[in-house]
Amino acid sequence: MSGSGGGSAAGSRGRRPWALLAGAAAVVVLAVTAVEVRPPGEDGRKDTAATPPSTAPSSTPSTGPTARGHLDRQKTDGDDASGAPRGDGKGEHDKERKAKGAASGSPTPRATKGPDHGGSTRAPLTLSTRSHVWENGCGHRYVIDRPPSEVAPPPTEQDAPTWAAAHGAVHGGTTNVEVTVQGRASSAVVLQALHVRVVGRRTPLAWSSFAMDNGCGGSLTPRAFSVNLDASRPLARPTDGNDAGKPIPAVSFPYRVSASDPEVLLVNARTAGCDCSWYLELDWTSGGSSGTLRIDDHGSPFRTSSVKGRPQYAYDYADGAWYKSD
Repeated sequence: MSGSGGGSAAGSRGRRPWALLAGAAAVVVLAVTAVEVRPPGEDGRKDTAATPPSTAPSSTPSTGPTARGHLDRQKTDGDDASGAPRGDGKGEHDKERKAKGAASGSPTPRATKGPDHGGSTRAPLTLSTRSHVWENGCGHRYVIDRPPSEVAPPPTEQDAPTWAAAHGAVHGGTTNVEVTVQGRASSAVVLQALHVRVVGRRTPLAWSSFAMDNGCGGSLTPRAFSVNLDASRPLARPTDGNDAGKPIPAVSFPYRVSASDPEVLLVNARTAGCDCSWYLELDWTSGGSSGTLRIDDHGSPFRTSSVKGRPQYAYDYADGAWYKSD
């Protein structure tokens, strides 16, 4: 009996190491399983946390309206950005404005610098610009790609921007730009120079010319800056004015403006041989700062096309219709 019991005890002791090893192996397997099995979606939550919603790209900036006619783009001589009305042209006009990166109704200032630092400062000037300015309040021409029967009667000068935009009209032969310059403070700002930048010359538009006047005239011819857009290097040249036979001397740069002493600049730009896109640059200095302000048509260049050789029409108010005047 005791031998048998001793053998049994010895057998049990002989099997214990294997039992311990088997138990240890089971613990290892459970540990590995606990490491490898993860709740579903854990990786997705980590990825989401790493990329917060605020990093999503912002939407395209919106653009505002302008007083210009809506113009489509087409290939022409010397430039690949001309215009011709097509419907209301809104889509192409928005693309053009976004491409230029400027949608403001105010002139775009370049960076200005002071003597002690290289940072930008705000221009000490405010500008107000009108491009639909008629000679003596009534004399002007537009070129329009429509038959006379589809052109409304001439508007008044104050309604010209809306009328021109509705007809897809472009200034014909001459564009008069009136710029009111005023300082922001009582301290004087010196206007140093006015530059003309022609950014496109194309073949004149083959459209009809419509006169806004009907033999009107006036005794006042304001002093202005005359610009020949057909010149290889157009310059803004001061010209005399006239008030009922009394000469008004031309204004030459430099001169001063302030908050209480504004100045009105009238620029008369003309062409006889191109469909021109252009803008102005006004150089200024104030104290230790200086800079240049761009003057344009609400973020886009001004546009003037020759009327030479084009059909010309005037309006007969008695008949209520346009008639050929050349």
